[in-house]
Amino acid sequence: MRISRLFQTAAVAAAVMLSAAAGAHNDGRIRMRDSLLEVITGAEMPQNTISITKYGARGDGKTDCKPAFDRAMKAAQKSGGAHIVIPAGTYRIDGPIHLVSNLCLELQEGAVLRFSPQPELYLPVVETSWEGTWLRNYSPFIYGKELHDVSIIGRGTIDGNCAETFATWRSSQKKGQMLSREMNHSGAPADERIFGEGWFLRPHLIQLNRCRNITIEGVFITNSPFWCIHLLQSENIICRGIRYDAKLINNDGIDPDCSRNILIEDVCFDNGDDNIAIKSGRDNDGWTKGSPSENIIIRRCHFKGLHAVVIGSEMSAGVQNVFVEDCDYAGYCKRGIYVKTNPDRGGFVRNIYVNDCTFDEVEDLFYVSSMYAGEGLDNNHFSEVENLHVDGLRCRKVRQSALVLQGTSAKPVRNVTFSRVEVGEAPNAVSFENSEAVSMSDCFIGGKAGVPTTASAKDKLFE
Repeated sequence: MRISRLFQTAAVAAAVMLSAAAGAHNDGRIRMRDSLLEVITGAEMPQNTISITKYGARGDGKTDCKPAFDRAMKAAQKSGGAHIVIPAGTYRIDGPIHLVSNLCLELQEGAVLRFSPQPELYLPVVETSWEGTWLRNYSPFIYGKELHDVSIIGRGTIDGNCAETFATWRSSQKKGQMLSREMNHSGAPADERIFGEGWFLRPHLIQLNRCRNITIEGVFITNSPFWCIHLLQSENIICRGIRYDAKLINNDGIDPDCSRNILIEDVCFDNGDDNIAIKSGRDNDGWTKGSPSENIIIRRCHFKGLHAVVIGSEMSAGVQNVFVEDCDYAGYCKRGIYVKTNPDRGGFVRNIYVNDCTFDEVEDLFYVSSMYAGEGLDNNHFSEVENLHVDGLRCRKVRQSALVLQGTSAKPVRNVTFSRVEVGEAPNAVSFENSEAVSMSDCFIGGKAGVPTTASAKDKLFE
């Protein structure tokens, strides 16, 4: 009797401590998130409003409007900024739009920016990053470097229009891809990393490189040559209400890369790759040129495509303070939340919060791997993955694994909490290896058990 009371007392005390810790942890999360929301303001909008037609653009689908956009950018730069309105119509653009500071592009309902699919029009090469390696390559279709207060808004469409050119390049990119990684690992000087024609490394649709105060809101994005929106070493960013039908090769939706203070909300994804992929440079370039991606809030988004929210695999400068809240599915996702790194990467992933998210059918629901793609097995740049907190994650059906943690013996995944996880079906409920300080509470994988049945006459035969 005495032992039973001791166990009961200990159990009650442990439950009280866990409840108090969970409450304090949630309060801290909310305070951190709300403090970030106060400083993420996006771009200031310029007051000087002009129609793109003033500079000679014609929405007839035939006239090359790139010269008009070039003139508009020069005029905006000279006057200290401009709000350039693009009325309904289809605007053919034979080459990239290079943005300036204090600029707003407003694509009104019915406006379509349709870019030429001809690769030679996106030369000369510009400073960019490709899969986490800094180099010079084809210009992104919409490009900004070292700018401030840039916005792209409205209900119009940005059409990369490259299904027959750039989208076919993946089978030819290996030589350029491997050379870029060799240059990364050897620390080759930037002026030697020249790609472009003949290397088949596809450009991004929209890239903002070392920019601050950015808003991208409302636009519809389709037919991207590569990643759709690449936020590279930029900060104070709002991506809101963007819509996608971007199913060409590697059409990631939004890729924050070495960027900070970002709000992504109310976005409807439908992408041919990751919906959101948070990165911070690859291997040596991440350690020497990169900076952490941090302070990222993702809320009220609708996921559809390959993976919903991914961290990595290019994350060598680290990723921290990521909040994924009140999101759901618009269709099938292969994986829900996916953290991927390996012993090539180094870096860290920490302070990741997933709250009240719902999926329908996935292959894997929550997957953390420190051995991604089996790469880096002979290296020792192990990643630190810690402080991952899930509270409220639901899924109707999992085809493979519900919850997976794969650390390494050198750097186990540490301090992970799962609370209120509900999965209707899952062949493999839990797979934790090289993981420490993992806790679960109120988790039901494969259904919730009800009241136990009483013994039947048949059962009593075996008493």
